Amino acid sequence: MSLNLFSLKGKTALITGATHGLGMAMAKGLASAGATIVINDRSSERIDSALEEYRKDGYNAFGYIFDVTKEDEVNECLNRIEKEVAPLDILVNNAGIIKRIPILEMGVDEFREVIDVDLVGPFIMGKAFASRVIARGANGKIINICSMMSELGRNTVSAYASAKGGLKMLTRSMATEWARFNIQANGIGPGYFATSQTAPIRVDGHPFNDFIVNRTPAGRWGEPNELQGAAIFLASAASDFVNGHILYVDGGILATIGKPSNEK
Repeated sequence: MSLNLFSLKGKTALITGATHGLGMAMAKGLASAGATIVINDRSSERIDSALEEYRKDGYNAFGYIFDVTKEDEVNECLNRIEKEVAPLDILVNNAGIIKRIPILEMGVDEFREVIDVDLVGPFIMGKAFASRVIARGANGKIINICSMMSELGRNTVSAYASAKGGLKMLTRSMATEWARFNIQANGIGPGYFATSQTAPIRVDGHPFNDFIVNRTPAGRWGEPNELQGAAIFLASAASDFVNGHILYVDGGILATIGKPSNEK
C-alpha cells in the first residue's frame, strides 16, 4: 500500500473551533500530511493566537470569524474561503460546547444552546460543504467529532450526550445521502484526553482521574496527537470506501465493562 494514500497535499481542510485543544491537534495532523488548513472561531483574538502557532510550526493556515449556528454567516464565509483560499475538500465539524447541569436543574434554553452548537451546527456546516462539493463534481470528506457520549450516558451531560448521539446518526444519514456523490462522512469519537482543560483533574488521587485510568484498558489518558492518525485516515484517499463509520479513539473504553478499582 502506497503511503501516498495518506497524503493530503493539494487539499484544503476547514476545521471548526480549531483554535485550541483537540481541534488544534487534529488540524496540525492534517497540516502535517500536507493540507492547507482553515479554522474558525467567533473571536478574532483566538484566531490570531492560533494562526501564530500554526504558522510558527510551518503550516499554511487561514482563519475566519463566523458562527456555525448561523446559516447565512456560514454560507457567506464559505464563499469567501473558496475565493480567497481554495475550494474545500475536507470538513471537520469540531466546534462544540458542554454544560454540566443535572436534568432537573437544566433550563430549556440551556439544553437548546448545546443542541444548537453541537448538532445543528454540523448540520448547517455539512449541508453548506456538501452542496459546494457536489456542484463542482469533486469528492469530499466530512469528519464529525462525536464523543464517548455518542454511546454512553453520564450524569449532568444530558444535552451534550443527546447532541453527540444525534451527531452519530446525522453522520450516518450524511453517508447514506451523499455517498453517491463521492462524499465520505465519518466520525471520530475521542475518549478522555490530556488537555489544558483536564489538567486540574489529571492528578493522582483525584477521584475522576482514578476513575478514568481504571476505566480505560490502556490505563492512561490519551495524548492529543493520538487523534491525528484517525483524522488523517478519514480525510485521505485511504478511507475512500469507509462511510458512515464512527472511529472511537478511546484506549479501549467501549470494548469493556470496566474493572473493580482494586483489580490489577
